[in-house]
Amino acid sequence: MFFLSAPFMAVGQSSETPGFDKLKDRFEEGEVFAAAFSHQYHDSFTEETTSSEGEIWIGKDWYRVENEDQMMVVDGETSRVYDSIRDRLLISDYVPEEDDFAPSRMLQGVDESWLVEESADGPGLQIRMDSEDPFTVFSEITIRLNSEGTPLEIEAFDRAENRLRIRFRAGRFVTSDPALFELNLPEGTELIDLRY
Repeated sequence: MFFLSAPFMAVGQSSETPGFDKLKDRFEEGEVFAAAFSHQYHDSFTEETTSSEGEIWIGKDWYRVENEDQMMVVDGETSRVYDSIRDRLLISDYVPEEDDFAPSRMLQGVDESWLVEESADGPGLQIRMDSEDPFTVFSEITIRLNSEGTPLEIEAFDRAENRLRIRFRAGRFVTSDPALFELNLPEGTELIDLRY
């Protein structure tokens, strides 16, 4: 990937990353990003690629994902996953470091250990984030936004060079609705609580 020759800027230097700051502000103000998505994970060791698609809602501290067979709501503390094939709900403590999906963390920013660079990407914007911290899940994250600042794609590489790519379609920001946290499950759904 090639980027403009501007040096990387620390994430806290907001004057150097106005597009990224504007994106983070939308979440801080309570907006929710909603879109259809396609998700690809390429394993660099096995060369296998797995794919899925569905719909996603991303809020300040949570996200919700739905596809044909599953619904998942992560609220920052708890993960709830409903499997419609087995008609069961798994509830577990949410551990961000173990979440290899975590689009909300990617779109809302990272801590001071990351270096952030913005560059033009046609009429839109490309935001690249890099981390030398060996304890971060991902070493490199690239976010592409359209001209209105709406996310189009996230591409990330982990420490083993595995690639995650999420493409968004019909993305838009909407008003937060508490109903998005709810999972309306069929009567008789098996509940498996894995919290300690």
